Amino acid sequence: MGATLSAPVRTRRPGSGDRWPLIFLAVMLLLLLAVPTLLGGTAPVFSVFNAAQSFAGLGLVALALGLTMIIGEFDLSVVGTYALGGMLAVKFGAENPFLGALIAVVGCALFGAIQGLAIAKLRVNSMAVTLAGYLVALGAAGTIGDNKSQPFPNFEFTGTFNAPIAGVLSLRSLITLVIFVIAGLLLLRTRAGRDMRAAGGGRRAARTAGVRVDLIVVVTFAASAGLSALGGTIQSYGVATATSNPGLFPLIFAVTACLLGGVALTGGQGTPVGIFAGALGLCFLSQLFTDLASPQFMVSLVTGALLVAVTLAATPALAQWRQRLIYQKDSTDSQTARRDS
Repeated sequence: MGATLSAPVRTRRPGSGDRWPLIFLAVMLLLLLAVPTLLGGTAPVFSVFNAAQSFAGLGLVALALGLTMIIGEFDLSVVGTYALGGMLAVKFGAENPFLGALIAVVGCALFGAIQGLAIAKLRVNSMAVTLAGYLVALGAAGTIGDNKSQPFPNFEFTGTFNAPIAGVLSLRSLITLVIFVIAGLLLLRTRAGRDMRAAGGGRRAARTAGVRVDLIVVVTFAASAGLSALGGTIQSYGVATATSNPGLFPLIFAVTACLLGGVALTGGQGTPVGIFAGALGLCFLSQLFTDLASPQFMVSLVTGALLVAVTLAATPALAQWRQRLIYQKDSTDSQTARRDS
């Protein structure tokens, strides 16, 4: 008596959708190692190192966007906080790069929390709020940087930051790798991760189940802004320059990496492992075209084709068709087993 029946929260088992992204990553790595070597191109190890350098900054933008997609939202402001974070780090981190990174991450995380608070409490569409946030953050980066690129004068730190580790990593890529590991453990092994997927699977059902959805939204948007700011910081320190306006490429990369990594636009599905595989696989693909001296439109063409294929594969109609095939196969196998017995 007095019990309340709650609707099931739509989520998938953690890690169940990471197989195909990992296959994509493995194929891209194999192509990067094999194709240039067969054609007499650059050394494969150096190519992997370059791809990891690109992944160091852009991978965190993909992770930032992916977290908001998992809870059923979409953070367009990641490009703005990516630029703002890099600019703040360069401005305040010339003498102490760690202080500059701290100011960038904390400042942008507070900015993201304000966006999350507006989305959670005012029930405003996240794309509208974060589009405004993108413009504000980009305007702030342009104001701080006088609307032009700003140099990072600490070349000694930049050299250390980019120094090879085991031939294929550097300090910048190692930091990003560690953050992905931490994010994966948090989402897969903690209640907070389960609550994030529950919030993305269905807000009403999640609230009925006791999930503090508003808190999840605020914290996720704060984490998204902080991560993208850290990505911009890593990129700016790595190339010794902060850019006031990086264009839309980081956002396009992040969306593509998330979809290739198994994150659903409808929410409730996706893991940092899949995002990692999608982002690093894209970096391998881009580096492969660089090694082959291919024109930029070829990269866009192939990436777009991959994105279309992944989007079509995730459609409900195709998923139902696959389920019917599996069901028919299981039924046929059961009938065959009964006849044989």
